Amino acid sequence: MDTKGGQSRKLIPFLDIKAINGRFSHEMESAFKRVWDRGHYILGPEVEAFEREFADFCGSKHCITVGNGFDALSLIIRAFEFEPGSEIIVPANTFIASILAISANGLKPVLAEPDPHSYNIDPMKMEPHITSKTKAILAVHLYGQCADMDSITQIAKRYNLKVIEDAAQAHGAIYKGKRTGSLGDAAGFSFYPVKNLGALGDGGAVTTDNDDFAQKIKAIRNYGSRRKYVHLYKGVNSRLDELQAAFLRIKLSYLEQDNALRRAQADHYLQRIQNPRVVLPQVQNGDPFSHVWHLFVIRTKERERLQQHLHSHGIETLIHYPTAPHKQKAYQEWNHHSLPITQQIHSEVLSLPISPVLTVKEADHTVDAINKLK
Repeated sequence: MDTKGGQSRKLIPFLDIKAINGRFSHEMESAFKRVWDRGHYILGPEVEAFEREFADFCGSKHCITVGNGFDALSLIIRAFEFEPGSEIIVPANTFIASILAISANGLKPVLAEPDPHSYNIDPMKMEPHITSKTKAILAVHLYGQCADMDSITQIAKRYNLKVIEDAAQAHGAIYKGKRTGSLGDAAGFSFYPVKNLGALGDGGAVTTDNDDFAQKIKAIRNYGSRRKYVHLYKGVNSRLDELQAAFLRIKLSYLEQDNALRRAQADHYLQRIQNPRVVLPQVQNGDPFSHVWHLFVIRTKERERLQQHLHSHGIETLIHYPTAPHKQKAYQEWNHHSLPITQQIHSEVLSLPISPVLTVKEADHTVDAINKLK
């Protein structure tokens, strides 16, 4: 509870996961009972069904579920078997998992600056980083908006590079008629609970149109085995369990509806927030379906003041992300690097509440509070 002037006010949460999942409680209880009664908990019929359904949704030939979104990216990179020391270009403005997946495989992440309007990697700033060691481009669809895949794909073809999608925040986003997960050589998804398509625990998936690559990922996720006790690769244990697959099947059937609600809320914000101190996000290519608004991220040079102002009005906000990856201690060898666009973005961004259960009244209250900031 937040108080002001002696009155108590219920806090508008940044994301009410309990309410989001509560809409499906009866269906989830039935799914739980189905899995419980069947007594098959790992790599069974629920996983197989979800993999078919999510592949169909994405417009890709194959979906292979894994333990989490990080594993999805890491296993993709591992399965390509790039030579040690190879380089992968990745946006400097991203969640650190995108970069960790590269370095975890003994490869070199090469950071490229983003477009300050879309926050996604800028192809014009990417190409100068390509060397003889470059093997792939990791295109992140940040905040729910597709990267400039035409330009990225053209550059990749010119230099014979793989294109990997990090679609962890962009379930259902559409780029020129095609959904994320079908725009590159392979794509990694996260089903972490806060995602547009979120499980009730960890989960992830790889999508691809390549038959052999799909079989390789399927083996690597399961100790390197395609058949029981026959191990073709030095694999890992990274599997989505049956219960999470059953829950995800339910939520997948509502994903388009939920993304439509997010788009409507984003449009509400875009039309009504009118404060010269605030920079609003932009939809690229004039296509409203290119963005699924996993996050609604504004920018302001007075971030701390605005965040405190909104909290005083009972509105919870978050910062995605306060520190750029190249300024993290984990990558201290990069701490001296200057990436001014990335650093400016990380110093100014503030994420507003947005979700399928956010009410118009709550959105209006957020708008009014922002517009009142002088």
